[in-house]
Amino acid sequence: MLIFGSGLIDNPPALIAFLLAVSVALVVGLSFHECCHAWMAKELGDDTAARQGRLTLNPVAHIDPFGALMMFLIGFGYAKPTPVNPYRLSLGPKAGSALVAVAGPVSNFVIATLCAIPLRLGWIDAVGSFEGITDASGEEILGLFIFFILYINVVLGIFNLIPIHPLDGFKVLVGILPGELSRQVQSLAPYGPGILMTLIVVSWIAPPQYNVLGRIFDTVGTAVFRLLL
Repeated sequence: MLIFGSGLIDNPPALIAFLLAVSVALVVGLSFHECCHAWMAKELGDDTAARQGRLTLNPVAHIDPFGALMMFLIGFGYAKPTPVNPYRLSLGPKAGSALVAVAGPVSNFVIATLCAIPLRLGWIDAVGSFEGITDASGEEILGLFIFFILYINVVLGIFNLIPIHPLDGFKVLVGILPGELSRQVQSLAPYGPGILMTLIVVSWIAPPQYNVLGRIFDTVGTAVFRLLL
């Protein structure tokens, strides 16, 4: 679990810094993610989300309190889903929905890339961990926060591209597959939430060799971090 497994419970300054960093990273990552869904939908002709006030970076419009709390407690969470009418998209419901879906994770990787620039070029140093926050300089604390925004956005980007409904990756997969195969995959959508929850629970309790989500994050995440940093 993100908080209770972090080893920070007995270190109040480190815990406060950790919670603040997670809050900032989630606000930035989720707000940009959902806003980019709304922006892409509007660009393709559907202003449903825009009319509902979702074409904004204001986190109040996007953050789901319970979903954010889950991210703190268990490491997985969600924002308010962005409403989209696929039949109003200029590219058609299939391709249009895929493009709207992929805009969210792409925004997370863009944020991660921007955060990586000052760290990779050595413009800012980062303290090694939250446990050392009390002895860190202001620059090192800033660097740690920037790194954490990078980290959370990489996690959000990877997680949302997993091709299981209701994640964005499922809509992308349905959008790029040919007709009959696409329809067959779409028919699996009702089972998606159950499959996803099972994978999340397994990631908490199962041995590492059965932790599918953990292996995805380890493999893809390591590659992304090597590319960025």
